[in-house]
Amino acid sequence: MEWGGILEGALQQGLGPAAIVYCLAAIGLNVHFGYTGLLNFGQAGFMAVAGYALASIVATWGLSFWLGLVVGLALSVVLALLLGVPTLRLRADYLAIVTIAAAEIIRQTVGSVSLLEYFGGQDGLQQFVDTFAGLNPFTTPMGLGPVSWRPYDFFLLCVGWTVVALCCLIVYLLMRSPWGRVLKGIREDEDAVRSLGKNVYAYKMQSLIIGGLFGALAGFMTALQHAAINPSFFATDTTFFAYTVLLLGGAARVLGPVVGAITFWFLINVLDLFFDQATVGPNPLISASIMTHQQASLMRLIFLGLALMLLMIFRPQGIFGDRRELAIDGR
Repeated sequence: MEWGGILEGALQQGLGPAAIVYCLAAIGLNVHFGYTGLLNFGQAGFMAVAGYALASIVATWGLSFWLGLVVGLALSVVLALLLGVPTLRLRADYLAIVTIAAAEIIRQTVGSVSLLEYFGGQDGLQQFVDTFAGLNPFTTPMGLGPVSWRPYDFFLLCVGWTVVALCCLIVYLLMRSPWGRVLKGIREDEDAVRSLGKNVYAYKMQSLIIGGLFGALAGFMTALQHAAINPSFFATDTTFFAYTVLLLGGAARVLGPVVGAITFWFLINVLDLFFDQATVGPNPLISASIMTHQQASLMRLIFLGLALMLLMIFRPQGIFGDRRELAIDGR
């Protein structure tokens, strides 16, 4: 068993582009769920709208990469308004139902045959990252200690973690402001906040928009990470993994999504590499009668699911969270 290789590979993924994507998505959910108590189960929808806006603006219409970023952010605001206007005056579970349905509608729409010429169908779009890649100052593999990345991936890491740091700073400043304190009050008891003369509906809408913008950044990173985009990147489990990251690090904590993303991707890759190595070779650690090499890839999700169950039982607030922050008002 090559533990050095396992830890090195897991650390590479724990700090890699995938961790950045889910960190940004979880930061948006932190604004929605952690601070405001909004049950948004469609963060993948915000990611898909932004990612496809960027890709289609460049690859389909041949316009500027930077225009694609602006259009993606604008469309995420439009999506938040479309989802929020009919639901935010109702109970929290209505928003959950609408958002998860909307995310699936978006995913199926961009993958449809009728829009193939614009979004590429199930094959998606490519050839839209040249402008971003042209900014890359690195020409050789770069690393941190024993871990190294290709030049493009390392550039993406530098940009991605810088964006994460800026997003965390924005959330920190917002939640220490009077506006942020109103959001926390809405999470605890929106009727009490309403009795003080605050427009609860407007604050919820603002929260939905801001969290959606963070989700849009995650969509951009998804597209840039793969240098391609297709509907499978935005399946329902994308949102569920983002919630896992949030709950693991701690809801309503500025650095909760960061710690959760790094921890989640480190652990899931440790398990993946461990079971992969344990089931191969002339004398495998785990006999084929117990588990085959093909079955090993599923074990990481089983063990990670068990670990999350134990976390929710014994420490539901996550690593840095506060149990009192989970007491949201679901009315």
